[in-house]
Amino acid sequence: MSILLKGGTVVSAKARRQVDVRIDGEKIVEMGTNLTAAGSTVEDVSGYFLLPGFIDAHTHLELNNGKGSMGTADNFYTGSKAAVAKGTTTVIDMATPSKGSSLQDCLKAWDHLAQGNSSCDYTYHMSIIEWNPSIKAEIKEMIDVGITSFKMYMAYDNLRTKDAEIFEAMREIRKYQAMLGVHCENGDMVNEMIAQFVAEGKLSPHYHPLTRPDSVEAEAVERYLMIADLAGLPVNIVHLSTKRSLEAVKRARACNQKVYVETCPQYLVLDDHLYDGPGFEGAKYVCSPPLRRICDQDALWDGVINGQVNTISTDHCSFNFNEQKTIGKNDFSKIPNGMPGVETRPELIYTYGVTTGKISLERMIGLLSEDIAKQFALYPQKGIIQVDSDADIVIWDPNTAGVISATTQLQNVDYTPYDGMQTKGHARSVYLRGQKVVEHGQVIAERQGKFIFRKISKTH
Repeated sequence: MSILLKGGTVVSAKARRQVDVRIDGEKIVEMGTNLTAAGSTVEDVSGYFLLPGFIDAHTHLELNNGKGSMGTADNFYTGSKAAVAKGTTTVIDMATPSKGSSLQDCLKAWDHLAQGNSSCDYTYHMSIIEWNPSIKAEIKEMIDVGITSFKMYMAYDNLRTKDAEIFEAMREIRKYQAMLGVHCENGDMVNEMIAQFVAEGKLSPHYHPLTRPDSVEAEAVERYLMIADLAGLPVNIVHLSTKRSLEAVKRARACNQKVYVETCPQYLVLDDHLYDGPGFEGAKYVCSPPLRRICDQDALWDGVINGQVNTISTDHCSFNFNEQKTIGKNDFSKIPNGMPGVETRPELIYTYGVTTGKISLERMIGLLSEDIAKQFALYPQKGIIQVDSDADIVIWDPNTAGVISATTQLQNVDYTPYDGMQTKGHARSVYLRGQKVVEHGQVIAERQGKFIFRKISKTH
C-alpha cells in the first residue's frame, strides 16, 4: 500500500512548498495539493518540514590508522544507525586499501563490511594510496562498478603519494570525467614540526594544532590547485578549515578554475582553545586538519553563507577517548586523529546556521543534501523530493529542543566533541527508499541500507 504524507512543507535547495507527497514502493510517485487518500496510508505531517534525506560525503566508518588503536570505535552497523537516526540516509565512505593491495580487494573488503550491516544507503570514495600500472588500470574498473570518485592524500606517511603520482592519477581520472578529492596538508612540514616539538619535550595536545598551522593547509591547497589546473581536472577539497585556504580557492575561481569545497561542522562550531582543556581533555579534539581560530571559523561561515563553501560533511572518524586517544597521553603525536560526527551534523547546522539566521533552511538542504548529490552523481535519485526520486524523506520537527550527550548518542564511541551543546530541531521520522526506518527519533528498522551505483556526473 502507498503512503501519503499530508500537510507538510517540502523544502529543496531553492524553494519550499506546502504539498502532499505520495510514496509507492521505493519512489515518490505523486506530489500536489490536497491529494486524495486513494487507498494510501495517510500520515499527517502538518507543521513539519519534509526534507530530502541528508547525505554525508565524508565518513570513515571503518578505518585502522596503524597506530595500534585497533580501528575506529564505530563500524558500518553502529555508524550508519547513528546517521539515519538523525536524518542522514546516504553516506559516502572512504574505502582505504592496505599498501600493496588492489582497489578491487579494497572494494570487496568494504562491501563485506557494509552489506547487510548498514542502516542507511552507501557508496564509496576509493582511496589511492600508491600509484602504479595495476592501480591505474583499476580506475576504469571502479567506475564501471559505480565508484566515480577517488581520494588521495598529501599528508600521513602511510597514505600519501608524490605530487607527480597525484598528477598522473588526475590525468587518468580525467579521462572518465570522474572526481578526485585530496586531503590537503604538507606532510613533510607536519613531520618536521612534530619531530621538533617532540624533541623539545612539548608533548601535550596543545601542540597538535601547532604542528599543522594554517600555512600547512593553505600551501597544500595551492599546490593541489596548480596540479589540477595542469591536469585539467575539477578540484575537490575535503575538510577545508582555514581562511587562507579559502582565499586560495577564491583566486583559483577568479581564473575560472572549477573548485568544490567541503568543510565540516567542527570547523564551524568548535575552535582551538579546546586543546588547552584540563588534563588530557584536549585529546578528544585531535583531528586533522585541527580545530582552528575564531577568525578561520568566521571566514568559513562567510563562505557557507555566500556559496564559496559548497558542502558540509563530517569526516566522521571515531576513536574512543579511553584506551584509544589515551595511547598518546605522553606524546600528542601518537593520539589517533579523528572525531565522531555523523550523528550530530543535521542538528548542529540547523541550530547554529538556520535558527541563528546565518543561512536559510533551503541553503542547509543544498549544503547537506542536494548539492552533495549533484557533485557526486547521486542526483536526482538522491538529494531532492520530487516524482521518481528515491523516497528518502526526513520529517523535520523545527521546534524540538535537545542537548547533545555522549550518554544518549548512538555512535559507538565514549565521547562526543559537542557534549552539552543545546540544539533545536530534529528528525522526527525518516523514510529510506519508502520505508519508515525512524519514528519519534528511534530507529525502528535496521540494516536496510544498500549500495548505490553511481554514473558519471554531468555537473562537472
